[in-house]
Amino acid sequence: MKKYDVVVIGGSAAGIPAAITARRHYPEKSIVIIRKEEKVPIPCGIPYVFGTVMSNDKNLIPDSALSSNGIDLIVAEATSLDCAAKTIKLADGETVSYDKLILTTGSTPFVPPIPGADKPGVFSVKKDVVYLDSMLKYLDSVKNVVVVGGGFIGVEFADELRKRGLNVTIVEMLDYCLMLALEEGYCKEAEDKIKSLGVNILTNVKLMEILGNGKVTGVRLSNGVSIDADLVLLSVGVRPNITLAQQADIQTEKNGIVVDSHMRTNDESIFACGDCTAKKSFFTGRDSPLKLASIATMEARVAGANLFRIRREQTGVIGVFSTIIDNQVFGVAGLSEKEAQDFGYDVACGEIEQPNRHPGGMPGMVLLKVKLIFNKSNGELIGGSVRGGDSAGESINTISACIQKKMTADEIAMFQLGTHPAVTASPIAYQLVNAAELAIKAMS
Repeated sequence: MKKYDVVVIGGSAAGIPAAITARRHYPEKSIVIIRKEEKVPIPCGIPYVFGTVMSNDKNLIPDSALSSNGIDLIVAEATSLDCAAKTIKLADGETVSYDKLILTTGSTPFVPPIPGADKPGVFSVKKDVVYLDSMLKYLDSVKNVVVVGGGFIGVEFADELRKRGLNVTIVEMLDYCLMLALEEGYCKEAEDKIKSLGVNILTNVKLMEILGNGKVTGVRLSNGVSIDADLVLLSVGVRPNITLAQQADIQTEKNGIVVDSHMRTNDESIFACGDCTAKKSFFTGRDSPLKLASIATMEARVAGANLFRIRREQTGVIGVFSTIIDNQVFGVAGLSEKEAQDFGYDVACGEIEQPNRHPGGMPGMVLLKVKLIFNKSNGELIGGSVRGGDSAGESINTISACIQKKMTADEIAMFQLGTHPAVTASPIAYQLVNAAELAIKAMS
C-alpha cells in the first residue's frame, strides 16, 4: 500500500491547482495526483485543436507542473473509496491511503436520448485525448457538420470547423446562440459575426433524430426539416462525475457533490472541487448550473489551502465567460439585465462604446463596448458585458473583480487608471468608468 498525506483524484483544471496549492501551503506534506488519463488536454483549448492548432499535442497540460512542485503522479483509475479506512482502490489492484483527500472527478458530456445518438460520426466534447484524436481522424472524410447547441463551446467549435473548409450548421433550441450567457443585443452581434464567416445558424428548433444507416448521414429537426451531416457534434451541457463519491456515501445531489464554503464534503477528511461539485450563486445563494474551468481553479485554490487548516472561503459563483469569433471578443460576468430583473433587482445600467486606443487613429484601434448593471438599492455592480478586441478579455475579468468585491458605481467611477495611447482607451473616455457614470445618472 502506498501512503500519502494528500491524495487528489483527477488531474485537470481542478486537480492540478488543488495539488499545487496544497504544496504551497503545506510544503512538508507528501502529495499525489491519481488520474486515469495518460495525457490531459487543456479544457478551454479543445475547440481550437480542430482549426487553429490542429493537434492535441499542442493543447496539453504539461506534467512538469507536477514534478516541479514535488507532486507525485499515478496514472490509474480510482475504482472505489473506503472513507473509514481512508483508502482508495485502483483498477490495477493497487491501494493508496490518505490523510486528506480532494475529489476532482470532473464532468461528462450529456448525450440526450435521441434516436441515432449512438451512430458512428456522433461526437461530444470529451476531455479525452484518444477520443479527440479519433474525432480529428474522422474529420478527414467529412464535408457537412451539424453542431447541436449554440453555447460557447458549440459556437467555438463551429468557428474552428469552418476554418477547415467544412459546411457547418449550428442547431440551437433557444432564440439565439449564447443566450444563456450574453445579453440579447450581444447575442445578435455574435450571431451576425459568425454568420458573416459562413456558418449556418438555425434557432428555435430541436434535434429530433440523427439519420443514417451504419453512420451519420443527416439530422431531422423539430420543424420537420432534415439537414445533411457527415458528423454531428453534441454540445448540450455536462453532468458531474459523482459515482465514486456516491459509492462511498459522500453526500451528493443532482448538480454534484455537496460541499460547504470551504469545499469540505460531509466527511471532514474529504474535500471536492471543480465540475463534480454542486454550486451556489454568488448573488442569490441558490443552486447554480455553472461548470467552468475558471470556477474549478478558484475552488481548487480554496480546497488545497484548507486541507489542514481553514484559510479560505468561497462565497458562490459569479459566472465569467469570454469567447472570440474570428477577431471579435465577447464577454460577460455576473447577471444580465433580464436575469437581475427576474431575481427581483431594481437595476440601473450604463452602456458605452468607444475606441480602445487614444487617439482613435492609433494602430490596432477597435471599438470596445461595455455595459454595466447595478443594483439601484445599494449601487453595487451585479453584472457586465463587453464586446471588442483582445483587450475585452481582461476587461471582463476586471468587471468580475468589481462584482466580487461588491464595488459601487461611484467607486468604479473613481478608478485610478493606468493608460497609454498604444494599449488602452483614453482616461477621458475609459469605458468602465464612463459606463458607471451613465448608470449613476440613471439612478438619480
